[in-house]
Amino acid sequence: MSSKYLTLYKMIILYMLKRCEVPLSKSQIYDFILENEYTNFMTLQEVFAEMSSSELIKEKTVANRTYLEMTEEGEETLKFFGNRMNPAIKTQIDEYLKANKLKLRNEGSIMGDYEKTGEKEYTTHVVAMESGHTLVDIQIPVPTEEMARSICRNWQDKNQEIYKFLIDNLMLDE
Repeated sequence: MSSKYLTLYKMIILYMLKRCEVPLSKSQIYDFILENEYTNFMTLQEVFAEMSSSELIKEKTVANRTYLEMTEEGEETLKFFGNRMNPAIKTQIDEYLKANKLKLRNEGSIMGDYEKTGEKEYTTHVVAMESGHTLVDIQIPVPTEEMARSICRNWQDKNQEIYKFLIDNLMLDE
């Protein structure tokens, strides 16, 4: 693969991270790049590995989802090489981010997952984030997988009510 193309893919990723208001996961970036047929999955994995090893990005795993954060080196690289990216690609990225703003925010801000932690125990892990900062991070052990699935599913719909309930009740002076 030509280094020219690898540089382009890196610039696309850095530009997406710079322009998006919420943290982006690897899978969200994969979706954009693969849907637009810029490259294939294997090449993209190579690009992510190179970017991590050269410290252009940092990876952070939350509730089994890997989020990317641009480093200072990444910022400098984007400033230096970003002007070489075709303006049509930048426009395409900006339009994608605008059209998918709510979806990206919800996927990146409200997460729930579970894992089997004992013979008859599952641990759910639910997280709510805003502007890259964790608001709530709760782990709840439950006896069945169905209960764990239900908690994760309900977290998506009821996280704001639960957060408000926690704040209201924890702030009470009795």
